[in-house]
Amino acid sequence: MGCFSFFSRWGTEPPKGFLEFEDELSEVQNLRLYSYKDLRSATNDFSLANKIGEGGFGPVYRGRLRHGEDAAIKVLSAESQQGAREFLTEIKVIYDIEHENLAKLCGCCVEGNHRILVYDYFENNSLAHTLLGGGHNSIHFSWRTRSKICIGIARGLAYLHEEVHPHIVHRDIKASNILLDKDLTPKISDFGLAKLIPANMTHVSTRVAGTIGYLAPEYAIGGQLTRRADVYSFGVLLVEIVSGRCNTNSLLPLEEQYILERAWNLYERNVLVELVDTAMNGDFDAEEACKYLKIGLLCTQDNPKLRPSMSTVVKMLSGERRIDDSKVTKPGLISDFMDLKIRSNPDKSGRASLDQKNTSATTFSGFDNAEHSLLSSNTTSQSTMTFTEACDRNN
Repeated sequence: MGCFSFFSRWGTEPPKGFLEFEDELSEVQNLRLYSYKDLRSATNDFSLANKIGEGGFGPVYRGRLRHGEDAAIKVLSAESQQGAREFLTEIKVIYDIEHENLAKLCGCCVEGNHRILVYDYFENNSLAHTLLGGGHNSIHFSWRTRSKICIGIARGLAYLHEEVHPHIVHRDIKASNILLDKDLTPKISDFGLAKLIPANMTHVSTRVAGTIGYLAPEYAIGGQLTRRADVYSFGVLLVEIVSGRCNTNSLLPLEEQYILERAWNLYERNVLVELVDTAMNGDFDAEEACKYLKIGLLCTQDNPKLRPSMSTVVKMLSGERRIDDSKVTKPGLISDFMDLKIRSNPDKSGRASLDQKNTSATTFSGFDNAEHSLLSSNTTSQSTMTFTEACDRNN
C-alpha cells in the first residue's frame, strides 16, 4: 500500500514535506505519522528538561503522547544530510519488525523540514549509561541480570540475522544502543546504519561505518560486510557486560587498555575469572562467567569464518550447547587496527575529542561520515572519525 493510499484511506492529505519521501516510504505498510504540533506538545516544546540524549543524528527527548504513553522522540538535525539517509533506513528496516529484544519504532513525523522518529520509551536508559558509564544509578547488575541481558541481545541479533528476510546486519551493536526497560530486558536500538543481506549473497561491499572498539577488523579494513561483523561487535559487548568495563580505556596500564587483548592474555593463563566485574563482590557463578568470556573470544576471532552464528551463540549462552575450548583462537585485537592513521572530522558543534574514559562511544564512519543519536542520557562525547588507510584501500 503506497503512502497516498494510506492517507486517502483516512480522508486526509499528505503532510507538507512528505512528497520527497514518497518513493522511499511507499513500501512501508501502515506507517504511523505524528504531527509536529503533537510532538512539540508531548515534549513541552522540546524542553531541555526533557532531553535524554544527543548525537550526530540530533537530540532525543522524552515525551508524553496524547493517550498518556511515554515515548523517546528522536529529532533529526535540519542540516544533517547523512541523518536524512539514516532516518529513511531506520524506518524501512525496523518499522514492521517486532521482537522482545528490539526497540519498537512507533512512527515518525515528516512535516515541513521536520524529520522525527518516535520510539517506545525505556525507563532504564542504556547499558553504556547504567553499567559502563560510571555514573550514579540504583541498578544492581547481578550475575543473573547480566546473563539475562546477554542472552536477550543474542536472541535479538539471531532474529535479525536468521529469521528476518532479507537478513539484517545492524552494523552498530554497542553498549549505548542497548536500551533497558523497567524489567531490565534489553532492546537493540538505532537501525540507522543497518544493511539488508539477500539470501543469495554471502556479503555486501559497503561503506565502512560503526563504532571504534566494536568494529570487526576485516570489515573496518576491507569493507566487506557479513553478519559475522555483528557477531564480532556482540563478542566485544559480551566481554564488556561480564567485566563491567568499556572495551578501551587509555587510563589503564598499556597491557590492560584493550579489553580483548586483556581477555586473551588471561585466557592463555587460565585465569579468565580475573576479568569478571568486582562490583558483584564475588556473588556470581565463576564457571558460567568464564564460559561467557570464552564465548566473547569465540565471537571476536580474527578469522570471521570461525565465529559462531548468533543462533549458536544463544545455545552456548543458555547451556544448550557446549563450548569446545580447542576452537578458541586469538581475537582480532582492537590494537591491531587502532594504529591506522586517523583524522578527526568534528561535527558543527565542535565535538571532536576522544573521551579517554570511554573511547568505545566514538562513532567511526569511514565513508558515510555518520554519527548517531543515543536513546539515552549517556554524556560521553562523540566524534566522527575516519580511517584514511581503510578509505584508500576501497577507493
